[in-house]
Amino acid sequence: MDRYRRCVNDVNRLLAWRGLEYGVSLTLADYQDRRLSPLRSEDLLRAAREYRSNPFMPGLARRIEALVEENAPDAVGLSLNYLSQALGAFALLGFVRYRFPGIATVLGGGLVTSWLRRTGGRNPFAGLVDHCVSGPGEGFLLGLAGVEAGGVRFARPDYGGFPSGDYLSPGPVLPYSASSGCPWRRCTFCPERAEGQIFRPVPEAQVQSDLGALVADVRPALIHVLDSTMSPRLLEHLALRPPGAPWYGFTRLSPRLGDGDFCRALRASGCVMLKLGLESGDQGVLDALEKGIRVDEASRALRALKEAGIGTYVYLLFGTPAEDADAAERTLAFTVRHSGLIDYLNLAVFNLPAGSVEAGRLKIRPFYEGDLSLYADFEHPSGWGRRAVRDFLDRRFRRHPSIAPIVRRLPPFFTSNHAPFFLDFC
Repeated sequence: MDRYRRCVNDVNRLLAWRGLEYGVSLTLADYQDRRLSPLRSEDLLRAAREYRSNPFMPGLARRIEALVEENAPDAVGLSLNYLSQALGAFALLGFVRYRFPGIATVLGGGLVTSWLRRTGGRNPFAGLVDHCVSGPGEGFLLGLAGVEAGGVRFARPDYGGFPSGDYLSPGPVLPYSASSGCPWRRCTFCPERAEGQIFRPVPEAQVQSDLGALVADVRPALIHVLDSTMSPRLLEHLALRPPGAPWYGFTRLSPRLGDGDFCRALRASGCVMLKLGLESGDQGVLDALEKGIRVDEASRALRALKEAGIGTYVYLLFGTPAEDADAAERTLAFTVRHSGLIDYLNLAVFNLPAGSVEAGRLKIRPFYEGDLSLYADFEHPSGWGRRAVRDFLDRRFRRHPSIAPIVRRLPPFFTSNHAPFFLDFC
């Protein structure tokens, strides 16, 4: 880990130095421009107009020009999922619009879907983006090409254009989505519930076929199952039909994970780590959040996974409307009791989705300035505000002698994406 941490930090320092030439903060995990906010549509449009000032554009421009010359496309589509991608994506859109004004531009992805549901479907980037697409975009793209979409089908992903051995990773990682949406979709704080996302699983037989072909082609050191949460049915399927390489993904803390035999079957199938959304160690908070989790069941699951040799990456969420200082202390006590069963921790401060049911019950105020902000700040019913939560996490939680070693164990910048490489399976 020490050698890895040194390498990652050296690369990050080089990126940060390079970013200074363009007046941006550039890291392995983020991209920020002090002049522009990805939460303001006017700033994104400015990023498009000033695309030459983006540090990625010299290389991207050459690549896009070569692709357009080779393929003569009618449209260029971008998938935008994270805020850190937004300013770069709009610089790329600006280049395409300026350099190839006759080519239509299409913008979709998870972040765009959230924006459109905030604007009631209105395209906030008219004049730059010809088509903004909400939700799965395959049907829209087929329609744009004059092809009738028909029913829902799932195509096997093709990673042939990506040099899988050239990423900053200890080994090739194969990303695979076995579903879109969430099969639970009841958590009160979840954007997927607020946005009405539909759960669409890939049929198990196709999952098996896809992974078999992809593993043979890519020969990955690790498979990352990208699902919002791996359903119990998918876990059962993988336990019975191993994909042929080590794998990990996110799932709910269900009673099934408390079954030692089942966890051993998962481990035998190649499961090396599960990311688990516990959120709280207080039963009252879990009930209020409609997590559908029992604290005692979570305890059994953590023990069964540890005994089976499966790493655990536990997500905790502080400052929800249902939590107060006493409940946070109970989460601390739960974590301390189970510290020997937890390999990694993700500690987050709650952000209230602006379109959630809870937003209508609380006194809210702007969280981020900008017409594209997806979250709202709120007056906490118990006075357990963000400043108090951060103080608790920094002064008590992270410094506890049973928890501090878990916090220090996390790989810098790449966090959960590289965490499995430091478990015993390597």
